[in-house]
This record gives sequence, C-alpha cells and structure tokens, in this order.
Amino acid sequence: MEPFVRNNQSYLAIESWKDQFPGLVAGITTKSGGVSKGNFETLNLGFHVGDEVNDVCVNRKEVARQLDFSLNHWVGAEQIHDIVLKKVGQEDRGKGSDSYDQSFKGTDGFYTNEDGVLLTLCYADCVPLFFIAPKSRMIGTAHAGWKGSVGQIARRMVVSWEDEGIEAKDIHVVIGPSICENCYIVDNRVVKLIENILEDVDRKPYNLVSDGQFSLDLRELNRMLLIAAGVPERQIMVSGFCTSCDRELFFSYRRDQGRTGRMLSFIGWKELSNHS
Repeated sequence: MEPFVRNNQSYLAIESWKDQFPGLVAGITTKSGGVSKGNFETLNLGFHVGDEVNDVCVNRKEVARQLDFSLNHWVGAEQIHDIVLKKVGQEDRGKGSDSYDQSFKGTDGFYTNEDGVLLTLCYADCVPLFFIAPKSRMIGTAHAGWKGSVGQIARRMVVSWEDEGIEAKDIHVVIGPSICENCYIVDNRVVKLIENILEDVDRKPYNLVSDGQFSLDLRELNRMLLIAAGVPERQIMVSGFCTSCDRELFFSYRRDQGRTGRMLSFIGWKELSNHS
C-alpha cells in the first residue's frame, strides 16, 4: 500500500501515521503551489540552489500555513550526504527555518521526542527516511542518497535510538518518494561499496544494465539495511513514487540535470495547545 497520499497540490502526507498517531504531521512537499520561477517553478523549498531567497521564504511560509506548523518551530540542515544525526529539542526551533546560514551544519538527519518541533530536510532524488517509535514518542528523519545509504545512515538512526533505550523492534519506518531504479544508474565503484555492507542477501538491490553500469534501487537498499539493523520488515512501508518519473509532482536532480528546486520532508508532533 502506498503510504503517501496527496491531500492538496503542495504536499503528500503519510496518511496511516496521521490516523494512528494523533498530533503527528509527516510527509513531503511537491513542486507545486509556490512562487518560485524558472527552474525552481514553483514550490522550491531549498535555500542552497540559487533561487531567490525571498521566494523560498514565501514558499516555506505557505507550507507552514498549510501544515498549521509555525515556521519558527522548524529546524533545517546544511546537508552534505554524510551520516551525522542531531537530536534536537524546542530550544533549537527556528534554526535553518528561514535562513540557510542558521541551519545545522554538516547534518543529514534529525530526531526528537519533544512536541512543537518540525524536523525538515531537502530532497531532489535522494531517499527520505521517516522514523517513529510510538511508545516513546521519538520521531526522526534522514536524508539518504547513495553516500548516506552506503554509510548506513538508516542504521545510524536505529543505533542512536537504541542508545536512548528504544529497541529496534519498536521502530516503524516509512521510505519516501525518491528516484527509482530504472532512473538511477551508478558505476562499479558504488556497487562495490554496497557489496561491502550487504551480507548474506539473496537478492541484490542493483542490476547490471551495461558494461560497468548498474541500475540501483536506493529504496530497497535502505529497506534491507533497516531489516539488518533489527527493524521488523512488517513495520517498514515503502513509497512507489519516483521523483524522476513523476515529472508533474517532483523536482529531480538527475532528470533536470542539476538545475532544479528541492522538496521538503517534514515530521513533527504538534503542541497540544494546537489541537484546541
């Protein structure tokens, strides 16, 4: 079952989580419903891609309004395709929400168990990972391109939560819209790195398509790594949306040859006062 449902033109929500966990906001934006122009048309939410900063801020305010989650409660990151995660809390709210300079440096994932904090990351083909441990109200999100995937950022989140006293068996994960294997070709170097981290698996997440060229299923790779880290297979849901194929819905770095905007993943608990 597809975990993401399009509620309006500007974002897709993880519908089953919304129903299961009252007060949770989780999903990913589309490319539509904003004011950005040219290659960034229209709902670009990335500060770092050369778009007009003011347009990005207008777009972010519009998403904040639609989610009913104040922009000054967001946290954002300067993502570098690494595996550094940050635990954040209410004292961090606003960092990276309306300025790239103020964002968390060298960070590719966030987690928190505090209300009123929206964890946000930017994407244009990489895999968005969404985590929740309902009993402890811990939530998280991570950005996994091929480097982050090979670096096992998914496992890093599980281990970080284990350090917080949360068992892997209590973690649920949604793997979000990203580039599909048909649209994502990598070379021998990447495949060798993947071979090094995948042990005893029957089916590989890649296929040889021509000499030294492989199609890679990044979502399946992350699913396999999460299972290896102890997350129950039945507690992992995977989106079928491809950021490259679904041209009308998403920006795609590969399809648009690098000149494109960014979608925003988001997850947060609304403060109880917001429910009134």
